[in-house]
Amino acid sequence: MIIAVDGPTASGKGTIAKALAAHFGLPHLDTGLLYRAVGRQVALTNGDPDVAADAIAACAFDEALLDDPELRSEASGGFASRVSVHPAVRAALFARQRAFANQPGGAVLDGRDIGTVIAPDAAVKLFVVASVSARAERRFAEMQAAGRSVALADIAADLEARDARDRTRAQAPLVAAADAVLLDTSDLPRDAAISAAIAIAESRR
Repeated sequence: MIIAVDGPTASGKGTIAKALAAHFGLPHLDTGLLYRAVGRQVALTNGDPDVAADAIAACAFDEALLDDPELRSEASGGFASRVSVHPAVRAALFARQRAFANQPGGAVLDGRDIGTVIAPDAAVKLFVVASVSARAERRFAEMQAAGRSVALADIAADLEARDARDRTRAQAPLVAAADAVLLDTSDLPRDAAISAAIAIAESRR
């Protein structure tokens, strides 16, 4: 069984995907981490994420980079959104994601184009959303817990800019698959959101 979990940054899709993987005993892949690694590699080489050649070269990042805690930073998230607009970058990472989804027994993948591009044949498709204010507050709490000093207003502005890039890019824009189930987590506590996602998946499996 393949479970596709899509949605914007900080909507709760990662937490939900991990919980679904644990519940059904499936492997999980945070596909956004791959793009963050490409963005981080661009930064490490002093490249420009808006220049296709720099972004494509960064796709050859070392596997060890996936364990870099800096990938979770706002800066890496912004770079990931910018490198992801390049078709060649998406093509370079497509095969890797597709192979993970099609492994024996299935898998859970979360990202922005899983249900529409990577695994359009997924048995379960969730599109997780939340208001910008709710997402900004969640990310702000995460940054504070990690000891990072970031203004709430700056986080909200970054999320809005990232959403705009993700929804308007020419290739694989952030959009719900026609057969995806919408799950709004704006006012849902973590456990309630997970329970709702599991119930949806159980009904669709």
